[in-house]
This record gives sequence, C-alpha cells and structure tokens, in this order.
Amino acid sequence: MHPLSEQEIIRRDNLQKLIEAGIEPYPSSVFPVNVLSSEIKSNFKEGDTTYQEVCLAGRLMSKRIMGKASFAELQDSAGRIQIYISRDDICPNEDKTLYNDGFKKWFDLGDFIGIKGYAFYTQMGECTVHVTELTMLSKSLKPLPVVKKDDEGNVYDAFTDHEQRYRQRYVDLVVNPDVRKVFEKRSKMYNSMREYLNKNGYLEVETPILQPLYGGAAARPFTTHHNTLDMKLYLRIANELYLKRLIVGGYDGVYEFSKDFRNEGMSRFHNPEFTQIELYVAYKDYNWMMELVEEMVEKVAIDLHGTTKVQVGENIIDFQRPWKRYTMYEAIQHFTGVDISEMDESALRETAKKLGIHVEASMGKGKIIDEIFGEKCEDQLIQPTFITDYPVEMSPLAKKHATKAGLVERFEAICNKKEICNAFSELNDPIDQRQRFESQLELGKRGDEEAMVLDEDFLRALEYGMPPTAGLGIGMDRLAMIMTNQNSIQDVLFFPQMKPSPTL
Repeated sequence: MHPLSEQEIIRRDNLQKLIEAGIEPYPSSVFPVNVLSSEIKSNFKEGDTTYQEVCLAGRLMSKRIMGKASFAELQDSAGRIQIYISRDDICPNEDKTLYNDGFKKWFDLGDFIGIKGYAFYTQMGECTVHVTELTMLSKSLKPLPVVKKDDEGNVYDAFTDHEQRYRQRYVDLVVNPDVRKVFEKRSKMYNSMREYLNKNGYLEVETPILQPLYGGAAARPFTTHHNTLDMKLYLRIANELYLKRLIVGGYDGVYEFSKDFRNEGMSRFHNPEFTQIELYVAYKDYNWMMELVEEMVEKVAIDLHGTTKVQVGENIIDFQRPWKRYTMYEAIQHFTGVDISEMDESALRETAKKLGIHVEASMGKGKIIDEIFGEKCEDQLIQPTFITDYPVEMSPLAKKHATKAGLVERFEAICNKKEICNAFSELNDPIDQRQRFESQLELGKRGDEEAMVLDEDFLRALEYGMPPTAGLGIGMDRLAMIMTNQNSIQDVLFFPQMKPSPTL
C-alpha cells in the first residue's frame, strides 16, 4: 500500500470523527430513492405542486458554506442538481452536529449522500431541492480529480491521462459524464440489434467459451488447463463452429453476442478480449445476408442518432441502404491499378514487393492477397462498403462461388477504414471442408500460427447434413467506436486490457 496523501489522511480523520459523533459512514439500510435529478430539472415548473416529497441519492460534488445554510451539488446517475441545506431543517433538535460539524467539516466531495426534500426555484432561477433530511450513505476516502472551467466555459478535469482513465474507469465515469453516455449508447446498440433479430424469429443462444479445439477464425488462441479432466483447453477465438452445429440440429436461425479471445497484438483497433455477434440462418446465402446487414445497421444508426448519418471524426458516414459493393479483385484493381485475379503465389509475392508490401515466407496465396488489400484498399473505404467474392485460400469455411472458379461466397463490410463484419455462404460439404482444413494444416507446418486446426467433431456434424446456411460475424467493439465517434477501442470498453501498473 502506498503512503497516504495529505487529503487521504484528512478524509480518514473525518471518517473517525463521523463515527465518534454517532453518524454512521456506511449505513446498511435501504435508501428509498423515488426520482432522478434529470426528471426534476426537466419537468418541474415554478409554482407546481409536484416534486414536493422527493428522495434522491448520489455523490456530493460541490458545496458552498454560508453560515447556517449552504448550497451544494448532488450528482446521481442521471446528472447533477443543486441542493439547499439549512441547519435548522436537517437538525430540528438542539443537537446541530450533523450540520455544524458533519456537513460543513466532515462531509467531503465525492461522499455518497441521501436527501429528502422538495423542489423549488432560487431567485437566480436555478432548479433546486430544499433538503429536509440529510443522510451519509458512503464515505469517500480518496479525493476525486478537480473539475475546472477555462475562460471560455469549457469544462475539463485533472483526470486527462488516457492510461489512468482506462485503469481507473470508475473515476473516469464519475468525473466525465460524456464517458457514461458512450457506454449507454453501446448498450442501446445491443438492444437495437436484439430487437431486430428477435423480431425476425432468430434464437439467442450460448455456446462454450472453453473449448477443446479452437476454430471458426484464423487467430492465435489463449490456452489453459482443466485440472479435473487433466486436459488442455482454449479460450474461444470464435463461436462459429458451435453455432453451425445448432443449425445441423434443426434451428433455422441462431445468434450469440459472444466474448472471444485472441492472443495477438494490441492497438487502438485490437483488444485481446472482444465482443462480436454471430448469426447463422438456414436456407439463405451471402447475398441475402448483405441485405440483412444493411437493414440492421441502418436501424442501429437511426435508433442511436435519429438519422442514418453518423459523425465519425471529420467524416459523416451514411448508413442508408444500399451500400457500395466491390469484389475483392475489383477493389485491389481499383485502388492499385493491378489485376491480380489470375496470379499464382509467386506472381503475388512479386506484386506485393512492387507495391512496397512486406510478406512473410509462411504466408500462402490467401494471406498475401489479404495483405495487399489491407495495405492498399482499406484506408480508402470510409463509407460502408461491401467487399465480396474472396479467393478460396482466404476463406476455409466459406462455400465455393456458384459461378466463379477459385472464389468463395464471402463478404466483409468495411467502414471508416476498418472491417466491421465478415460473412459467408457457409460451406456445408463435409468432404470439401475436410480438404480445406487439411490445407490449413499445411500452412501451419509452414509456420502460420493463425492457421486453423482440424475439428473432427465439426466434420462429423456436417456429415449428418447441414442445410444451405448464411453466416455473419459483426465486431461489436468496432461498430461501437463508429456509432459513438470514438477513435480507440479502449474508449468503448469499460475495462480494456492493460499492462500491470508499476504504481499499484
């Protein structure tokens, strides 16, 4: 434990004085909140007889002592409201300790308090609650960062270091109300998507996070060990193969908001623990799924913003249907001027070199094409755009294209320079799927640490028969970044992964 600061020592001294005075600093009773600050401020009008018996609770954020009476600010989950405290109102008997010593000296900013009283307007026109009862609910032993205003009225605080904000999100949420709004919008985004999918009759399900084999994506897994079974397990990198087992089992449409884990690099677009939604619908294909994505994400934008247009950095992104579409080869040719559609691996390596793109010796044809697209095309795609018809080497779980040899029926949606979703017409031929897995094993032997493993149980499920199926995965964190205008994934995660702090 680090040495206490001067303010922390004072607060602990105040805690002891409250206890000695008989004022419980951490009472166990329920406090009967019946209204939020925003409701009073929005609805109370001068002369109304409403809000005359209000009960609020929250943090004490400021106080102005004026002898026998004081003004203060209380912050609850909905905002802040001014409160007026008179000594004789909250201390009707001879003992004035609660006000004279308690509120004036021993109550600190950040303390949780409960108040009962009635709403009124001050002479300055400020909506205020006149306090008739005051209760200490929880003593704060650490001072909050000081909130200040500059000469132009802009509010800022001492809690501006991003790393500190991520490590102590609980403080960030207290002193930066706009941060809370980001996460409230994120929650609304989930609700919007659930509403859409449930309305269409799809079943929300849960699948294992601990898996004996990882699969459904090209990624490095986290590993762990189950002591009782004495076996190695993996944190899932995707839930695709389990959801497709449910389609085999007879469901027409299933989806899951899943926590997935990939043991890879970290950046403002990558966190090792992330959330995606995966959806699988029987008797559909990737063209049908593109229309669903357009419709659902357009709905999300309208539900969150009241319009299909969303401000993201310096850009206005419009999610109104239909979205622009390129095939993978068309996009590369459009942005580089090079047609790679007939190139073998050797020619692709030479092309990458000419384009200034480094490729590893372990990379196969699909990975090289992916590198070219990522380096030369993604940064050009601001408005939502579908990239379709990928080379078969890039997509070991997608069905071969019905009319284009060497390609699969797959699309990704790119928006604000980054992939936000990935979807296929799912491969349901067990013999073809086995061959694709075996090709992935060969890439693994060449050193590709993200190559997929062969899942015999999944192949057995396909051998029982899976109907034609469209599958979709949407990265919820990246979509939340766009929908809330944040430029880092850490800003849409309550508790992003961080290196251990040397000061803790």
